Amino acid sequence: MVIDPSQTDRDQDDTPREECGVFGVWAPGEEVAKLTFYGLYALQHRGQEAAGISVGDGHQVVVFKDLGLVSQVFDEQVLSSLRGHVAVGHCRYSTTGSTTWENAQPTFRNTVTGSALSLGHNGNLVNTAELMSRAKEAGVATAGATTDSDLVCGLLAAAAADLGFEQAAMELLPTLRGAFCLVFSDESTLYAARDPQGVHPLVLGRLERGWVVASETAALDITGASFVREVEPGELIAIDENGLRSSRFANPEPKGCVFEYVYLARPDTSIAGRGVHAARVDIGRRLAAEFPVEADLVIPVPESGTPAAIGYAQASGIPYGSGLVKNAYVGRTFIQPSQTIRQLGIRLKLNPLRDVIRGKRLVVVDDSIVRGNTQRALVRMLREAGAVEVHVRIASPPVRWPCFYGIDFASRAELIANGLDMDGVRRSVGADSLGYVSLEALIAATEQPKTRLCSACFDGEYPIALPDDLKIGKHLLENIEKGVAGPAEPVLPSGYGAEDAVRRP
Repeated sequence: MVIDPSQTDRDQDDTPREECGVFGVWAPGEEVAKLTFYGLYALQHRGQEAAGISVGDGHQVVVFKDLGLVSQVFDEQVLSSLRGHVAVGHCRYSTTGSTTWENAQPTFRNTVTGSALSLGHNGNLVNTAELMSRAKEAGVATAGATTDSDLVCGLLAAAAADLGFEQAAMELLPTLRGAFCLVFSDESTLYAARDPQGVHPLVLGRLERGWVVASETAALDITGASFVREVEPGELIAIDENGLRSSRFANPEPKGCVFEYVYLARPDTSIAGRGVHAARVDIGRRLAAEFPVEADLVIPVPESGTPAAIGYAQASGIPYGSGLVKNAYVGRTFIQPSQTIRQLGIRLKLNPLRDVIRGKRLVVVDDSIVRGNTQRALVRMLREAGAVEVHVRIASPPVRWPCFYGIDFASRAELIANGLDMDGVRRSVGADSLGYVSLEALIAATEQPKTRLCSACFDGEYPIALPDDLKIGKHLLENIEKGVAGPAEPVLPSGYGAEDAVRRP
């Protein structure tokens, strides 16, 4: 059963987005819907388009989802009505499929045997067109949804009629190509699976009376769960009244997303045993060593540039200070679809402390440069506020390649570093100097070997093979349904760059 409250007056304005956050809990005797709500609250930074929670009570699965933030979608009355012992939660940024209620997650399916399945997905598949063909052959209906996640849910539910969900997953998961962290459940059992490369994080936690799986360790902390371990790449976990069991559906080939350390994950999260905040501070120290400059003050672009700015100040000996005030109620801007809205968003988001920066030579530390719009407006704003020099330092290498695994940067043509060298970017943003941390220094700060990391957005080396016809893109399934021929190019300019030539492994 799916409840649709979308016929409301809730503001549906475009909101900033990252990837997605997934959360699952199996805990008899606990208020699993409220635990999931707080888990999603901790993961809100990963997706702000839509949110949903499903709850199973042993007899049925109920899903409540809507467009908007977690705090907008759920209230006390709704959460109190979602009763059971197993829950799946999701907060969405759309990497495949438009922002519609039908595409909000968890997705839902009934099986021909009367059982039900709900599923949440973080990541992006690169063989979506193939999966859609298989779904049509199997007679799987889409129910108006146009996501790779919905196709996986439909195929899994169809196969489960004969095999059961666990065995159906063991047969389906090896056929998926791309990045996926899946959390799904029937009426009684919680499941979690991670792609063989482990591109995005997924962790397992222990409650006093149950288990939790989540995209980040910060979501375990907020729900009082203790960290047990990461869900391994290529692993399927099932949790029910008989306990936890683990199966391998593929051999692990770890390629964790290095951009999680740069920007995506919360600073209070740990990935592969490395605290994200500590990694970002270390990146800042290494950045200071690679690109020193004489200046009076180091300031961050809050909040994502703050740890690296602290590290830069520590290593350089230049005082650290707050030169920009962030409006906490305006989100991140680098993936908003309209340039006009994006530029307005920068002005709404940050305001300079004129008394702090007037007459100063500034080092401004940010996490990344994608299109360059944020930095261009920021440099102009700081100069207008009285800064005599503005030296921009970036805590990641130049982003030159699109991501096909779940992060919506831009098409390659829009990436400023794709068409300009470092001095060209410096002139474009109006800085007195510019420095990017090297890829080698970034990887060293993660304390992970390069062989275990995906850095395709920086070096173009994609660890998961891309289809020859490049039929991928945010609006792929909508275009197929409309009969659009050829590669599925994104409708919005912030799409996945399916038209680009890419370097394959």
